[in-house]
Amino acid sequence: MIKSFFKKVVDGFKKTREVVAEQVQQVLRVGKKIDPEMYDDLEAVLLRGDVGPATTLHLLDRLKDRVRRDGLEEAHELRAVLREECETILREGVGALPTEPRPGEPRVVLVIGVNGVGKTTSLAKLARRAQQEGKTPLIVASDTFRAAASEQLEVWANRLDVQLVRSQSGADPSAVAFDGVQAGVSRGVGLVLVDTAGRLQTKGNLMEELKKIHRVIAKALPGAPHETILVLDATIGQNAISQARLFSEAVPITGLLLAKLDGTSKGGVVLNIAHELRIPVRFAGVGEAADDLIDFDPATFAAALVGDGAFVEEAVREEV
Repeated sequence: MIKSFFKKVVDGFKKTREVVAEQVQQVLRVGKKIDPEMYDDLEAVLLRGDVGPATTLHLLDRLKDRVRRDGLEEAHELRAVLREECETILREGVGALPTEPRPGEPRVVLVIGVNGVGKTTSLAKLARRAQQEGKTPLIVASDTFRAAASEQLEVWANRLDVQLVRSQSGADPSAVAFDGVQAGVSRGVGLVLVDTAGRLQTKGNLMEELKKIHRVIAKALPGAPHETILVLDATIGQNAISQARLFSEAVPITGLLLAKLDGTSKGGVVLNIAHELRIPVRFAGVGEAADDLIDFDPATFAAALVGDGAFVEEAVREEV
């Protein structure tokens, strides 16, 4: 798993590696002393990678603490420390806790996010993941505001041979969600994935609609939704923070799916989200194919982010 994840990161994380990892290695290179200039250079690199001011300051403070405590003098000694601190941040995210469905009932996952983040494709990838795990997924097209959304889901459903519940354009989204969850129960599927409108986080009425969908799903199946996954576009950097914050105020989010991680030089925003919002990253999209969805591994991601190749090589050897 680690080897597969790292290969995906290496292949699909090139832009961020060029901005962050390679420059971190340059700042924390062998032969360079730990001094104020080194800290300034490292701060600039982290900010360019969209780690964010507050999270960058936190990381620098933690590094300085370790330098004082352990008596470190060489900059290259901080690379492993930085990797450890990044991993710690990524593991601190807790979010709302997922719940387990009752025996014989499907797991219901509510998928939310704004238009254009890659939500529909990400949902299809989640369906594909369920198939690979031997489960029968069902997709519920509750985004009735845009006909194109349901049509895109239908294309994916046909491509993956996945059941789809949809309605006419303009139908009540919560009613579609209710019918879809009940269909999942009656058909005995293992997973129900409920799509939602790409509601703009500034539109209060649309957020209220999202809250309604959440409530109606619970009426269709007590205890559901068992998970609520927020899809964020990794390429938009700090804007993802405001999206995540506002969505988390509307419904309890159990985890994040970072789409388009392969297309950004600002992958450091992952750290910022985890540090500021304490919502765990569950999945990462690193391509357009149905199989280009990986379980997010904090240790390997942190190692790739700071260029700590030695850690990853050792992890791969242990895995093999």
